[in-house]
Amino acid sequence: MKSEELPAFFEGLEEWARGRDGALDLVTYGGHDDQVIELRRGSAPGVQPLAIVLHGGFWRTGYTRANTTALAVALAEAGWSSANVEYRRLGPGAYGPMLDDVAAARRSLEGFHPVVAVGHSAGGHLALWLGAEGLVDACVALGGVCDLAEAAQAELGERAVQEFLGGSSDEVPEAYLVADPAGRLPLGVPQVLVHGVGDDRVPLAHAQAYAGRARAAGDDCRVVEIDAGHFEPIDPRSRAWPDVLGAMESARSAVAGAALPGAAP
Repeated sequence: MKSEELPAFFEGLEEWARGRDGALDLVTYGGHDDQVIELRRGSAPGVQPLAIVLHGGFWRTGYTRANTTALAVALAEAGWSSANVEYRRLGPGAYGPMLDDVAAARRSLEGFHPVVAVGHSAGGHLALWLGAEGLVDACVALGGVCDLAEAAQAELGERAVQEFLGGSSDEVPEAYLVADPAGRLPLGVPQVLVHGVGDDRVPLAHAQAYAGRARAAGDDCRVVEIDAGHFEPIDPRSRAWPDVLGAMESARSAVAGAALPGAAP
């Protein structure tokens, strides 16, 4: 999808979500306007599974939780409670407050099981980071940036990682030690990476390499390759949507004790 097509794409997603959205609770987890969660509760009785939804945008200010509202609504329709998280994006090198926000958002949500973090693009990184912190039961990355050091070396997103962390791994090694899930393997939680074979922003090879490292470290991790680009996985109208739902259910089952298909025993 070309950059000039994105405004219409996101507008269409938001319109789709508005036409189907139900009741939600607005949960604040701090004093900043961006420290807020849209919580949609599933209708099933008893303890419900929770999808913590994390938007992407290469950690920059131009993208918001509005971009993943359709994903959150569709997951709620599929029986998940969904928490569409907003977080502060304070500019170059401000990875600390962002990670603090994502952790605080997770800690503000209790009474659900299992808790699966699902993030798109840079949100996929945040989902895996929550797994590294032991704050979720499983992670699903949709076109996710999984390995920050590798992404920095490849200069993905016009050097987005260097902007996010404040430099290269040689310049700010402590930032990579804290923020990079790939440097903290094994995460110890199931991971499913849904990735388009035509993704021109985060190449499929990026996810494949991370998954190989995760499995070698002993994690349950697999890649679901889909006939799509970078943005289709967050679009419930797309033909990729059944694969996304399948990945969520696969992660949920793995928490219950079944190994992910294709994962290391």
